[in-house]
Amino acid sequence: MNSPEDPVVPSITKVSSREVYRNHWMRVREDQILRSNGAPGIYGLVEKDDAAVIIPIDNGRVWLVEQFRYSIGERALELPQGGWEMEIDSPEELAQGELREEIGMDAAEMTCLGMLWIAYGFTRQKQHIYLATGLTPAPGERDAEEHDLIPRSFTIEEFEQMMLDGTIRDGCTLSAWGLYLMWKARPGK
Repeated sequence: MNSPEDPVVPSITKVSSREVYRNHWMRVREDQILRSNGAPGIYGLVEKDDAAVIIPIDNGRVWLVEQFRYSIGERALELPQGGWEMEIDSPEELAQGELREEIGMDAAEMTCLGMLWIAYGFTRQKQHIYLATGLTPAPGERDAEEHDLIPRSFTIEEFEQMMLDGTIRDGCTLSAWGLYLMWKARPGK
């Protein structure tokens, strides 16, 4: 890795770019590239706006959502997460909105735990990680795409067991929980 003072020297240079597909949720580009070894190539890239994943914990229980995920053809359990299909100024506002929309709760406190890139081998999307505590019921309105979403709560022990036994396989959920555990283990937490 470069130090903060070193300039970033990319090993891949974009020669040209064209948008090949766009919808409300994403854009797909195909770039002609030149590698630093002189080999030309193409790179397909999915661009999406920022998203948030929320870890809602209340009285020793973690709130998850269950929903059908078309891409894998299965119902899946995961932490509440999503984006607003637009650039955002406040990741915390996004996280609060997703929490309300997906599990019908407001959080008295939102703690930013960090940010991760979702699958940066083929997509450009940031996901902001928030711990939500002090939960209270709140009216929420779901998007049409979330018509089958079911909020469910589990003890932390049940939640962790589901990650270990493969019931929960969502990479964002697993990553967010790992970040939470590291944050929690720091002195003073």
